[in-house]
Amino acid sequence: MGIQPILSIFLYVAATLLLAANLFNKLDKIKGKEIIIFFLGLSALIIHAYILHESIFLHTGFDLGFFNAVSIIGWLVALIVLLISIYQPIKQLLLILYPIAAIALLSEQFFSSQRLFDQYLSMGLRIHIILSICAYSLLMIGTFQALLLAIQDKFLKTKQVSKIIDILPPLQIMEQLLINIIVIGFFLLSLSLATGIVFIYDIFEQHLTHKTVLSILAWIIYAILLWGRWSFGWRGKRIINWVLGGFLTLLLAYVGSKFALEFIFHRI
Repeated sequence: MGIQPILSIFLYVAATLLLAANLFNKLDKIKGKEIIIFFLGLSALIIHAYILHESIFLHTGFDLGFFNAVSIIGWLVALIVLLISIYQPIKQLLLILYPIAAIALLSEQFFSSQRLFDQYLSMGLRIHIILSICAYSLLMIGTFQALLLAIQDKFLKTKQVSKIIDILPPLQIMEQLLINIIVIGFFLLSLSLATGIVFIYDIFEQHLTHKTVLSILAWIIYAILLWGRWSFGWRGKRIINWVLGGFLTLLLAYVGSKFALEFIFHRI
């Protein structure tokens, strides 16, 4: 493992520890602590992006093997949350996402799973891949947001005193933010499925049947969730359960099928 992965992982860990200390009011005497924590995380992400570029863009094509794909998603999810946290109260998610990005980067360095795509891949397929990764990343952020909402709701209903309640925004803001994230993720997932139908010519030949079916099922689950929210005012636990169900289905569609093809069936 080279110096860049080690440095990136170190910065992820440092940003996580300082963010935790700051959220629990342990850094009150340090000036500019928010900026320091922000740039530690940003620096880790920039180095991670360079490593991904070197790992994916090869002379023989694009390597989107399992561990590279997981590393991309871990990186993108952390990046999106870091940027959104500038104007939305979701920096608490980074306590989970920075370690996930670090573990994904570490896995990419130690485990090999090459899946090469031709360097002359059509623009349509490139758009489909980008939309799929962005949709998956946003819906993953929504899932972590739903888990935080579930924890917050449990503490409030049982009237338990916890530091977690103090560092989280009000329940209504958390819930509305969750819906906003799901709406954007659902829109990108819709575009991903549409471009997949248009640009992937033979899903049976490419062993994509199960992935397509599960992705459509996930889309239906998210559609029902949004319909229930807007038509019947679904809130709280019901929304959380639908979010978790949708993401679990999407997880099986993307990561599960990719793992099965590359490690169980050894298909490219």
